[in-house]
Amino acid sequence: MTKVKPVGPIPIGYEALDGELSIGGFKASILVAQHGSPLFVYSQSHLNRRMDKLRSAMPRELDIHYAMKANPFEPLLSHMIGLVDGIDIASGGELAIALQAGASAEKISFAGPGKRDQELKLAIDAGVTINIESPTECDRALFIGAAAKTRPKFAVRVNPDFDLKGSGMKMGGGAKPFGMDIELVAPTVKRIMAANAEWHGFHIFAGSQALEADSIIETQAHTLDLAFRLSSEIGQPPNHVNLGGGFGIPYFPNDEAVDIEKVGAALKAQFSKLPKIMSQTQFAIELGRYLVGEAGVYLTQIVDRKESQGQTFLVTDGGLHHQLAASGNFGTVIRRNYPAVIASHYTAEATETVSIVGCLCTPLDRLSDQAAMPKANVGDIVAIFCAGAYGATASPANFLGQGPAKEIFVE
Repeated sequence: MTKVKPVGPIPIGYEALDGELSIGGFKASILVAQHGSPLFVYSQSHLNRRMDKLRSAMPRELDIHYAMKANPFEPLLSHMIGLVDGIDIASGGELAIALQAGASAEKISFAGPGKRDQELKLAIDAGVTINIESPTECDRALFIGAAAKTRPKFAVRVNPDFDLKGSGMKMGGGAKPFGMDIELVAPTVKRIMAANAEWHGFHIFAGSQALEADSIIETQAHTLDLAFRLSSEIGQPPNHVNLGGGFGIPYFPNDEAVDIEKVGAALKAQFSKLPKIMSQTQFAIELGRYLVGEAGVYLTQIVDRKESQGQTFLVTDGGLHHQLAASGNFGTVIRRNYPAVIASHYTAEATETVSIVGCLCTPLDRLSDQAAMPKANVGDIVAIFCAGAYGATASPANFLGQGPAKEIFVE
């Protein structure tokens, strides 16, 4: 007998219309009929609700930045620019996209361990803040700024001596390619100031995709303490400190959402006890998937239904070339099912156990494995949730010549 494997939790806010999944007031079948399949659909109302909830929970004086690597789709990005206080980029290409989408250069910060000279020049010329990740990168950026007769804006990215417990991806603690070790920070900042460049502060990112509020609270406390220690060593207060992010979203069975109210209350308490040297510092958090992940749905149509050795497979026209993470091939050690439904029969009871697979010639192309679903046939539509972050641009769209899925932005 086939063992049924659970799917992840469906995000709050997705309703049914005539028994079908609806997104932005449109039935999945209508969206596919109008725009084709496979299709990424991003919901503006979900983005607004998420930002409203976050703003109400966090300290009023805290800035919220959007890490656009999570989803750079221009209509979505343009909307996010109007909701957040800053945009964090990770390449020269993202810089061009952000500026085209309407972001102000003064509100853009640029992180990444391998910035090329051309990217540094573009960032310096535009006037964005560069998060310096090594002393040698600092020297290159200072040279480029001097050659351009421009005063560049720098923050220093720190490799903290701690990580974010429970983090899906640890960005700090131990040897890391990101940022510079603590003992290198003060000398680098002093080098920046001696060269008459603008030193804006610190970027301290310990990890991402954490769901435990207590772990996030502990990491934020450590981050504030580290910023204080470094400021004291430098002898000058930072104008700005990016506390990183790390807020995760529930992807898998038994995952629970981050208790944002608890995190916000703790951060308010920490801000009330800031040392004098940081009393005028502006703090920010940097979030990507937490802001946009649950606002996206991937729709893909069933093109075949087949039986093999007593198991049922629903073969779709999509797959891992659009949703690498949902297939389990984006850093997951043990494959677990993302939230998935038969969108055409959203309110129907499960009656069978099926594996939902993509159209690629590889056994890795599985979107849902041995999951309980309503009966589905050729022409029905599958929905994979949590597709708003690290989907379209984090997947090998051109694998086997398949090409990208269309993306749309709905209310």
